[in-house]
Amino acid sequence: MSEDLFGGGQDAAGGPGGAGVALSSGGSLSDADRPGLPLAVRMRPRSLDEIVGQTHLLAAGSPLRRLAAGEPMSVFLWGPPGTGKTTIASVVSRQSGARFVEVSAVTAGVKEVRAVLDQARRELARGQRTVLFVDEVHRFSKTQQDVLLPAVENRLVTLVAATTENPSFSVISPLLSRSLLLTLRPLTDTDVSLLLDRALVDERGLGGACTLDDDARATLLRLAGGDARRALTYLEESAAGALALGETRVSTDVVERAVDRAAIRYDRDGDQHYDVISAFIKSVRGSDVQASLHYLARMLGAGEDPRFVARRLIILASEDIGLADPTALTTAVAAAEAVAMIGMPEGRITLAHATIALALAPKSNAVVAAIGAAAADVTAGRVGVVPAHLRDAHYAGAKTYGHGQGYRYAHDEPHGIAAQQYLPDELVGTAYYVPTDHGNEAAVSARLARIEERLGRPPSR
Repeated sequence: MSEDLFGGGQDAAGGPGGAGVALSSGGSLSDADRPGLPLAVRMRPRSLDEIVGQTHLLAAGSPLRRLAAGEPMSVFLWGPPGTGKTTIASVVSRQSGARFVEVSAVTAGVKEVRAVLDQARRELARGQRTVLFVDEVHRFSKTQQDVLLPAVENRLVTLVAATTENPSFSVISPLLSRSLLLTLRPLTDTDVSLLLDRALVDERGLGGACTLDDDARATLLRLAGGDARRALTYLEESAAGALALGETRVSTDVVERAVDRAAIRYDRDGDQHYDVISAFIKSVRGSDVQASLHYLARMLGAGEDPRFVARRLIILASEDIGLADPTALTTAVAAAEAVAMIGMPEGRITLAHATIALALAPKSNAVVAAIGAAAADVTAGRVGVVPAHLRDAHYAGAKTYGHGQGYRYAHDEPHGIAAQQYLPDELVGTAYYVPTDHGNEAAVSARLARIEERLGRPPSR
């Protein structure tokens, strides 16, 4: 049986829960105050008003407020780790007075789920409602999710399901359509800092036994990466380390020793942020796979927003690779979309995939040089007049002005190339895009040379 975070490990009738099932009778979560439990559990909010960082879900009349007040409904909580999904489920159970049952989709099978639902049916007959919390619901198979469907449809249980993955891709449509989808936002440093302050002084937590240096707080926030559970776990271990040495002050050195990993020197709003991302981009541009992976791991380990890294890879794909490998941009965009869908920590694998692919790709800045040169001409006023044969000829009177006359339709010409003037008179002979001989761009260069010849122009240099 998995550990019952709220005590007991038995249902109201005294029967044991199944594998992967934790139960708490009557919504009584008082054992969360018991010393010896992890700090993150002891500090779990007891009411919706104590929840930090999800104000968009906690307004008066919101689904969560109604759920906690006892209104029957089922919800999916989608958000990154440590943002309060389990906490919300337990608070709903406490405030509504319902029996709380937790099922882990990692360990529970169809047999365990059916047993929980059968017990919920018996409890409901006695007037006791059940809040069924399914953690990591995206790991349930379609068959397991099908088992939940009648219970949700008939409101046999109040289902609160948590997932770090987009339910639209991991949950069957019938189950999702009968539930509300609530998206939890990542906790900010301010949110996590508030939780640290609360844990330092609250009697359920450290009860004022320790103080936290500003530098140590910043280190904890960086290492936590917006994960409240991780932040409180690190604080607990750091405080224990300090007290074991007879100290009451938690410093950065104490945090580093307690967490058993070097604190990453990285300020997401300062020089380190810009220095490390600069080194990352230059390493990928320089085709050094090993250095690229080092800086990627350094940023992610420090809690950098993975979406920021993904955006920079998209920029690099066009700026430093371009047509030397046309698949680079596709890879970078796909990585960004994947990170948005699956989140962290799995997203780091996708970012590593894209980083390695882009570092190994042939490099060319011909595209960025081309648009830069064209933009410079436009800025300098070298625009000229659109040649008459290229102007719009679809309106009445266009022929009177000679618009469109003499235009050669490319699809009627050999090889689909029509030899005629396209640039304004002032820019005839100008070459903006000059491909390299790197990777696929060598083939592009050869094709461009043939096209320029058929257009009656000298090759681009």
